[in-house]
Order: sequence, then structure tokens, then C-alpha cells
Amino acid sequence: MPEEKKGMTYADAGVNVELGDEVSAMLYNAAKQTWKNRKGKIGELVVPFDDFSGLRVTDVSGLPEGTIIHLGFDGIGTKVEIAQRCSYFRTVAHDLLAMVCDDALVRGAEPALVGTIIDVNFLGPKENPFRQQVNHLAQGYIEAADAANVAIFNGEVAELGDLVGGFGDFHFNWGAAVIGYARKDRMFTGREIKPGDFLVGLAEYGMRSNGISLLRKALTQSNGKNWHDSTLDGQSIGMLALTPSTIYSKAVVEMFGGYDGEPKAVVHGFAHITGGGLPGKLGRVLKPSGLGADITDPFEPCKLMEYCQAIAGIEDREAYRSWNMGQGGIVITTELDKVIEIAASHGIDAKIIGQVTEQKGIRIKNNGYHKKEEVLDF
Repeated sequence: MPEEKKGMTYADAGVNVELGDEVSAMLYNAAKQTWKNRKGKIGELVVPFDDFSGLRVTDVSGLPEGTIIHLGFDGIGTKVEIAQRCSYFRTVAHDLLAMVCDDALVRGAEPALVGTIIDVNFLGPKENPFRQQVNHLAQGYIEAADAANVAIFNGEVAELGDLVGGFGDFHFNWGAAVIGYARKDRMFTGREIKPGDFLVGLAEYGMRSNGISLLRKALTQSNGKNWHDSTLDGQSIGMLALTPSTIYSKAVVEMFGGYDGEPKAVVHGFAHITGGGLPGKLGRVLKPSGLGADITDPFEPCKLMEYCQAIAGIEDREAYRSWNMGQGGIVITTELDKVIEIAASHGIDAKIIGQVTEQKGIRIKNNGYHKKEEVLDF
């Protein structure tokens, strides 16, 4: 038998239980402020006793036949590393909730409840823990949940030591799950889409949370390891890359009525432009109908996308497959004026960018940097 030793604690292994409880309570208190978003709506939380480790449920008794529950999972990806580079953590919750909540819209679900988990390397030394960083994440929680009109029902955090890497001292990764509700007769299957339907683009002025690995590689090769300290037209490249994702959920739910609201516009589908870009995501929505699209007036990509194309020689076709190139969402509708008006009421720029066609494939007027081809055919 080895010689018996005494005195080792969980803290010696890199886990501070007391600080972990404090941080969990901080995130829970932030989450509580989001519960009002579902008051009187499907997904309203029932809390038998108020404690960050306590039971939280939603009453689904009496839901009508044809009620569908949507589950979705996603994370921020490598955009967390940009937040670490900039030591700015207030906006990444917008990226997290945009990824899961706006995905729910693709099938006609109304996002209602979000659960998250933050994996961190450690919560900081006893004399100077990372309370401020976590507090900024929590404040972003509240703002993003309001924008998505969802309630966050937990604040889970786990210290994983060297398993979580990154830039600087505070390393973390953030993942989420969303619960959404839909009516079977309101779901978007793709078969509702018809030739001549309008494509209304919803503007995005940043990267969202997709194609960040390509952006980071391009900037590292051109500007060096500390590329985030460089500037573009007098603005910090790091902060430009960190521009928070626009959350479209509240606006789009108002358009098609969500679970039990009154529809304010005829909507036949929604494409969330994330990984795979315009041809990938719009193509997936159009696939069941066998139809295609002509995109004749897309939004311009943000200047950081153009800059990366220029410095790294990224071809326009690759850019449209990797990034949103100016539109983070596309509403497929017969009532474009109503859709544009509702988007504007939520502070979202929107315009008609094209139409659905009987001809298969997606043709995009090229707004990329190089413009070797006037139209990109996918």
C-alpha cells in the first residue's frame, strides 16, 4: 500500500466549490429576470421553491392536439476566443441565443425556454476571481433573452481546468438548448413555398457566430497573433469581429403568429443563414419543394468580411458558402410589405432580396469583394 497522505482538497484539483456556487447563483439571479418574458405564454415557468439548484418546470397540461415540442442545441463556437481577446463578454449571449432561438423558427416553432451551460477553465484565484467577467455574461443573458422573448431557466457552470483553452486567462465555452412550441398545422415543411414567393432579407451587420475559424485564420496570417489589436477604418478589428448577432425570433414569431398568436403576415418559410451560408441554408429550406431562387438585390456584406476576402484571397463563392454576407435571415412570404414593416418595428432592416423560382438552384447577385462573376450560381 502507498504511504497515506492527508490534506488534499477539491480546490487543490482546481475546483472552488464555494465560488462555483456563488457564480451559479449569480447566473440564476440573471436568469430569473428573464422569466417575465414568458408570463402568460406557452412556456411560462413554474417554480415550487426559489433556489438556483431548485426545481423549475413548465405546465403543459391541456395543450391541444397537434402541439409539437421543438428541441435544439448549439453553441457560440470559436467566437468565444474573440471575446477573450477583447476582454469583452457583454454581447456573446446574443450570439448564443441567436443560434438556438433563430434555428427554431426554421420549422415554425416559437422559442420559449433556454437552458445553458458554461464550461470554464477555472473561476479565478481566491484573491481576484473572475466575478466581473461572469457578471458581464449574466447581463448579456438578460438582454439577449429579452430580444428573443424567451425565459432562461438555469445558470449551470462547470470548472474543467485544462480541458478548456483559449486566449488570456478566462477560458470558457458556452452551449445552450432551446425548447420551442409549434402547432402541427403551422409548421414550415418547405412544401408551402411556391414559385413567385418573395424573399425578404433580414440585415446582419456582423459575422454572427459562423465562419469565425476562417476569419481568425485569415486575420492571423495577415495581421499576426494579436490581430485583434489592429484597426480597420479607425475601428478595432477585434470589436468588429465581436459584433453581436441580431436576434430575429421576436420579429419573425410576430409575423407568422408563433404557437398561438394571431398571424400578421403570410409566411411560407424562414431560412437562418448560419454555417453553409446563403446557398446552404436557403437551399435546405427550398429542397422539399424542388424549387430554386434568384437573389437579385442582397444586402452588402460587412466591411470585415470584405477585408478578410482581400487580405487572404478568399474567393466570393467561398465567402457566400462560409458567411452570411449581409443577411442573417430570409423570410419567404407573399406579403413583403407587412413583413418589412414588422421587422422595422423591431429595429431590423429588411428588404426584398429576390424571389422563389421554378428553376432549381440558387443564383446570387455577387456582392463579394472580387466580383469576378456577376452572378454566382449554386
